[in-house]
Amino acid sequence: MTRSMRCLAALAFLFVVGCAGHTVVDEARKQFNDGNGDEALALLQQAAKQNPNDLAVRGEYFRLRELMVAQWLAQAEVLRQAGQYEGAEALYRRVQAHDAANSRAAAGLTQIEADRRHRALVATAEQLVKAGKYREAQDVLRPVLTENPQQRDARRLQRTIDDKLVKPVIVTVQLRPSILKPISIELREVTVRNVFEVLQRASGINFVFDRDVRTDQRTSIALRDATIEDAIRMALLTNQLEQKVLNENTVFVFPNTPQKLREYQELVVKGFYLANADVKQTANMIRTLVKTRDVFIDEKINLLVIKDTPAAIRLAERLIAAQDLAEPEVMLEVEVLEVTRRRLLELGLRFPQSLAVGLVGAAGTAGTVTLREWHDHKSDLVRLTFTDPLFLFSLHQQDGRTNVLANPRIRVKNKEKARIHIGDRVPVITTTAAATGGFVSESVTYLDVGLKLEVEPQIFLEDEVGIKVGLEVSNIGSTITSTSGTRTYQIGTRNATTNLRLRDGETQVLAGLISDEDRRTADRVPGLGDLPVAGRLFSSTSDDATRSEIVLLITPRLQRTLARPDAGSVEFAAGTEAQTGIPRLGGGAGISASPPFEPPVTVAPGTPSEEGVAAGAAAARAAQPPAPAVLVPFGGVKPSPE
Repeated sequence: MTRSMRCLAALAFLFVVGCAGHTVVDEARKQFNDGNGDEALALLQQAAKQNPNDLAVRGEYFRLRELMVAQWLAQAEVLRQAGQYEGAEALYRRVQAHDAANSRAAAGLTQIEADRRHRALVATAEQLVKAGKYREAQDVLRPVLTENPQQRDARRLQRTIDDKLVKPVIVTVQLRPSILKPISIELREVTVRNVFEVLQRASGINFVFDRDVRTDQRTSIALRDATIEDAIRMALLTNQLEQKVLNENTVFVFPNTPQKLREYQELVVKGFYLANADVKQTANMIRTLVKTRDVFIDEKINLLVIKDTPAAIRLAERLIAAQDLAEPEVMLEVEVLEVTRRRLLELGLRFPQSLAVGLVGAAGTAGTVTLREWHDHKSDLVRLTFTDPLFLFSLHQQDGRTNVLANPRIRVKNKEKARIHIGDRVPVITTTAAATGGFVSESVTYLDVGLKLEVEPQIFLEDEVGIKVGLEVSNIGSTITSTSGTRTYQIGTRNATTNLRLRDGETQVLAGLISDEDRRTADRVPGLGDLPVAGRLFSSTSDDATRSEIVLLITPRLQRTLARPDAGSVEFAAGTEAQTGIPRLGGGAGISASPPFEPPVTVAPGTPSEEGVAAGAAAARAAQPPAPAVLVPFGGVKPSPE
């Protein structure tokens, strides 16, 4: 075989191999576009093994593999986060089948194993919580939160455990008197110490006095069928005193003065993470109603921190709970329909509008002829000029109907504006020339043309929605070019603005934005075009009638309504002007609730004495139903009125 023949054979072989390579690549791309990524990769992988030196096949294989691996990894991550571990694991295995060294696939499989283990631990902890074993549940959750602090179920369960185990700071100590019956007391001109000694011996509650309390001050108190707590509150109020409950059977009594309140009233700091309310408005409400001066806000995380007495904190909690409500939202279904009908008729024969006769000499300048040329009377001196075209026969009729429909859906919060623009932004070029130097600059501004809709809903109770609607439909009528070349536009506009109120799901139709144009144009030959019948041969007419109407349909769909709060959330006791949050007399703040009515213990009027106090207290402790005991005026026992 000659050298030339060997060269031709080599070239033919390379050509065949190249054609085969391109055929495999094309087939793989077709398989990939059809959604068969695995088949495309298998085809390219087999071709690459048969022809290791084919760079085109190898390059296409690596390109498709990277695309498929990226898609599989993204899908696997979504499935893993959704808890569908089987599907995610299958995708990670598929990635490893084509790319065994892929680090993201290996990490994903490891994370799936950890997620399964965490889910089992969370399930175990949840069972322990249901059984009331909060400490054991916390120990089970600790490794889960250590490995994955963002595990949603573990964090939710940990918050539940914290609520059960962490003791609240705002704890109201409940007094537990030894006697739970209502009592009747009538003491006249006795000292403050004697009053509290009677209450102490009758209820078993110890009273400790501040050194500034005037225990020798005389007072009078009369109560009938009152609880022990009401008797204590009345004794404090009538002598300008205040109490601090130390434990279940001890009360510290001090003067009700601003200085003593600052010394003895305990303060609490509490933070409120607001979910919906504006933190500034909430802070102003707390300052106005609760009279709290120590308020801090953090607008970034919507945090409100208050430092005040426990009673004021409880009042602030109720106020914030009544205000921190989710804002109502509404889905507005809007349909905008533009119905246009056009009828065009062009008929007739259009003649030239002008005829010009001119003389042109050898110089070629119109209207210039030499005497020799004029003397020779050549025919090419005279030129006739007609408008172009010379004759035009119009025979055209057009009927058109256009419906332009826009059907947007937009979700918007209460009292927030929403805007919709469907159309074009037309550029307008403005040229500015400097007075000196000849400097010229151009600027571009954009003009919105098309459909513009602006709505602002206001959601009311009883599932009603008020909507402010602003509709504008504009189009380019004509283009105007100035002498300097600047282009401007004539805009046709139709506007409608209204304020309506609809029920949920009710549809309102706004129509009547009608544009009606009727244009008629006639081109006639003077004199001949006015003839009764033959004038149609010397005239051309054009009739153009266009009518368009804009129709707007709007339907509100409530996504989150405005619910009327219950009476307990909008009306509650707020204490007094001096002591915010302290309930009224008989409210039982700081004291356990009274049991059902029992026969009263009575303290009758008389003159106080040490013996009378002891006898009255002994009679109070010995009193049992159905025969009510009587506390008499510190000197003996008086039968009850019964």
